[in-house]
Amino acid sequence: MGDQQNAGKCPVMHGGQTASGHSNTDWWPESLNLDILHQHDRKTDPMGEDFDYREEVKKLDFDALKKDMHALMTDSQAWWPADWGHYGGLMIRMAWHAAGTYRIADGRGGGGTGNQRFAPINSWPDNASLDKARRLLWPIKKKYGNKISWADLIILAGNVAYESMGFKTFGFSFGREDIWHPEKDIYWGAEKEWLAPSDERYGNVEKPDTMENPLAAVQMGLIYVNPEGVNGQPDPMKTAEQVRETFARMAMNDEETAALTVGGHTVGKCHGNGDAEALGPEPEAAAVEAQGFGWHNPNMGGKAANAITSGIEGAWTKKPLEFDMGYFDALLDHEWELKKSPAGANQWEPVDMKEEDKPVDASDPSIRHNPIMTDADMGMKVHPDYRRILEDFRKDPEYFKDCFARAWFKLIHRDMGPKSRYIGPEAPEEDLIWQDPVPAGSTDYSIEAVKKQIAGSGLSIGEMVSTAWDSARTFRGSDMRGGANGARIRLAPQKDWEGNEPDRLAKALKVYEKIAADSGASVADVIVLGGSVGIEQAAKAAGHDILVPFAPGRGDASDEMTDVDSFEPLEPLADGFRNWQKKDYVVKPEEMLLDRAQLMGLTGPEMTVLIGGMRMLGTNHGGTKHGVFTDREGQLTNDFFVNLTDMGNTWKPAGNNLYEIRDRKSDQVKWTASRIDLVFGSNSILRSYAEVYAQDDNQEKFVKDFAKAWTKVMNADRFDLEKLQA
Repeated sequence: MGDQQNAGKCPVMHGGQTASGHSNTDWWPESLNLDILHQHDRKTDPMGEDFDYREEVKKLDFDALKKDMHALMTDSQAWWPADWGHYGGLMIRMAWHAAGTYRIADGRGGGGTGNQRFAPINSWPDNASLDKARRLLWPIKKKYGNKISWADLIILAGNVAYESMGFKTFGFSFGREDIWHPEKDIYWGAEKEWLAPSDERYGNVEKPDTMENPLAAVQMGLIYVNPEGVNGQPDPMKTAEQVRETFARMAMNDEETAALTVGGHTVGKCHGNGDAEALGPEPEAAAVEAQGFGWHNPNMGGKAANAITSGIEGAWTKKPLEFDMGYFDALLDHEWELKKSPAGANQWEPVDMKEEDKPVDASDPSIRHNPIMTDADMGMKVHPDYRRILEDFRKDPEYFKDCFARAWFKLIHRDMGPKSRYIGPEAPEEDLIWQDPVPAGSTDYSIEAVKKQIAGSGLSIGEMVSTAWDSARTFRGSDMRGGANGARIRLAPQKDWEGNEPDRLAKALKVYEKIAADSGASVADVIVLGGSVGIEQAAKAAGHDILVPFAPGRGDASDEMTDVDSFEPLEPLADGFRNWQKKDYVVKPEEMLLDRAQLMGLTGPEMTVLIGGMRMLGTNHGGTKHGVFTDREGQLTNDFFVNLTDMGNTWKPAGNNLYEIRDRKSDQVKWTASRIDLVFGSNSILRSYAEVYAQDDNQEKFVKDFAKAWTKVMNADRFDLEKLQA
């Protein structure tokens, strides 16, 4: 009977679910999900721990690769024929849509990881047909193998495409390392369906600046704005304002935005010549025999002109394979009216244009069609600020080309970090302010002498450690910005951030700047050394002699090297490591802690040991005692974990984000805590880490692990030490 009942049932688990068919988050949706800390686990990487792409790519035959890529542009394949026999427009769109996911609020997105290969990005509606572009690159990837990452290849394809169409680019850097698993924990919006009305991510869709942070695109599944208009309703002025906001959130000013719009639409075309409803499902939903291809078009008929992607149909200019000034002539010299594409999309077409000024069909040169403009293009014409910029560009073509070259370079390199990370013969020499330049620092000074001066300065352990932490914690592995190098904590805006306790910071900086001047060390090095001194003193007081590793050579940036506005998004709104948040947020404090830890590149155990150590060192913001579970503050002990896991205590709410730890027998209050503190006892995974450090035989392990994690944070932006850190 039992065998009969079970006949035909699959004996294996499905999709990583529990036997009941639900995942843990399905059962307990409010539980803290630590997956974001392990989204790039080495177990997903097929290359092995010894593989170093940034060293491997230096062996690449750059000239041979470029030659092959130029040849690819005009090698039209029957299974996906090129528009006018040239893949340039497709390759530019692929590179653009890879880089264009970048957002300055948290530095996530961008083309630096090759994440366009994976869901959800590979299946966004805005990325229709880019699966074909990547597959066209496969023969080149296969040929050059480990010496070229997918991330570099995707972006390089766009750069080469522009060159093949007659444009001189600003340069190119290799060095983007591939990931091997979807970045499923990046927040792309709360919508449950593609292209849901953008009202869902705005406080008021009429006010673009009310878009939810850290989002930059206006709808789920788009890179920037809806090309048909706000929520698909044409209104060029409204669309222009959305363009301004979304490009600002991708680190572009008005001139860069206008240059990118023009330069992007000077070549190539939109695709909407047919029934969009006839397209098959996106790659992630396609059948296994599709082999990774999505959006199957049963009406393609082997003609490039029959492709459907955005639904808008047509080229912007008369010569879509040439980088010229034709966009300005078309947009500014003609009147435009609203029309429908063959796929039913809203698009703008000229009211009256000579036949000879129209672009030819993408497959049949004997046929000419009207050029088109999207609602965003029309926004460039009707918005007074953008119109003025376009008029200036038109008057000075060389200036426009320079602006576009720089804006395009910024777009495809924004998430690579400083120029010191650039690799290859086409990396430009010029320092650009958005690269956050830092001069080289001195190593010709006595580290021990500096440490003695710091130790005798009168600064407390908490002051030394907090200052070093605040300087380094701004680092974001997402776009390689922030960190201690440059000592920008001395400069606006960082010196005035509430989270940096300006008065305490000013006291420490006054001491450190004098020591730096006397010793020849940079202030940046002195700040980090101050943290080392504080930790070594606290460890010694707890009975452990340790030497915190230190690598000299940090430089000091100046105000002139600092784009103040671009640093505003790096301001911490919360820092669980120092038990502080600026105000109450909808997001739980522990979720903000995970977000910060992931940006800093920390693992779960590293985050745990740093929390426990920081509480013991007197680093809490404002000197609060929440989470300081010890009567030995200033000693680097494991008391935080010992007392957190002590069943002689009870834990009771005492206010908003405030808890009391009471003696179970006397009911006397022993300590106070925040949610950040107690989550290390309540979350089963974090508790397992906390119990390790609470063990009697792991006191020395705790101190050593803390010093190791601390050093990782201090050196996170020392890209000259990358091999050493690995």
